[in-house]
Amino acid sequence: MTRIAVDAMGGDFAPGPEIEGALAAIAERSIDVFLVGDRSRIDTVLAGRSHPRLRICHASQTITMDDRPSAAVKAKKDSSMRICFDLAVRGEVDAVVSAGNSGAMMACGLFVMKRLPGVERPGIVAVAPTVQGGHSVVLDVGANTELKPTALAQFAVLGSAYMKLMLGVSKPRVGVLSNGEESSKGNDLTREVHRMLASPPGPIDFDFRGYAEGRDICAGDFDVIVTDGFTGNICLKTFEGALTTVFDLLRTEVAKSGRAKLGALLMKPAFLALKRRIEPDEFGGAPLLGVHGVVIICHGRANAKAIKNGILSAERLVAAQVAPSLEAAIARHAPIWTT
Repeated sequence: MTRIAVDAMGGDFAPGPEIEGALAAIAERSIDVFLVGDRSRIDTVLAGRSHPRLRICHASQTITMDDRPSAAVKAKKDSSMRICFDLAVRGEVDAVVSAGNSGAMMACGLFVMKRLPGVERPGIVAVAPTVQGGHSVVLDVGANTELKPTALAQFAVLGSAYMKLMLGVSKPRVGVLSNGEESSKGNDLTREVHRMLASPPGPIDFDFRGYAEGRDICAGDFDVIVTDGFTGNICLKTFEGALTTVFDLLRTEVAKSGRAKLGALLMKPAFLALKRRIEPDEFGGAPLLGVHGVVIICHGRANAKAIKNGILSAERLVAAQVAPSLEAAIARHAPIWTT
């Protein structure tokens, strides 16, 4: 049975969404959930509810969104986030889920869980729907603001291995995010990554397609798009903001007339299907790839549904043995960045 540690104090509205999400995940799947946080606050929200597969691990400290990540991870050793990672390192749980400080999650991955052999920097993966009915992945979307070309080349390998393992794409099509599709575009970082991936010294497990533009993320012509965390995070939040704006504008227009309301009622099944495809809560959270274990980073404003889906995503990654697969992929492609 898969065991998941959930940072009960991480999110903006903790511990309510974490507790409700954990209970929902347990009701849906045969998993054990370790809720890590202030026991008194957790007990208050639980209000007498219990489950044999729900355990509480007390933590006297919390890493906040205002804390400096590396310093907090080292100083707050009894924080809920740090204890989650300690449980994973000791083999008491199989995965960690948190809606807390993403920088601190990255620091815990580096200093507590450690990187997989050969990995330069772990990356956070975001999954986006495409108009062709599938999905694409973008990494990094926030773990590393400044990177070397070798790290982006590794992201191509990590993202491709993830795409093959979790989404069933046999030969992922990889692109480097840039300001144009021509090879002359980009900056020093993207041009060097392009050179490394376009002329690998040996066979590779993916199909490198060159530069990708922002519009290509949801177009379906690329399966994996790599970038630095600074650019990727801006791209992700712009995408999320655009979706929210579109739906808000649509609601405003629908409210203007009875005919529009009737049309919206008839279109309701299509709207709900679209919402399920693009809503971040459906994915739950973003995996941190490249560390020695399974880590899911949820949005700080994650609700119970997002936490539940984050837990279920962690279970799937554990079952797929994602970490050993990524380690093997990095070893196979090492000549790309070592020659």
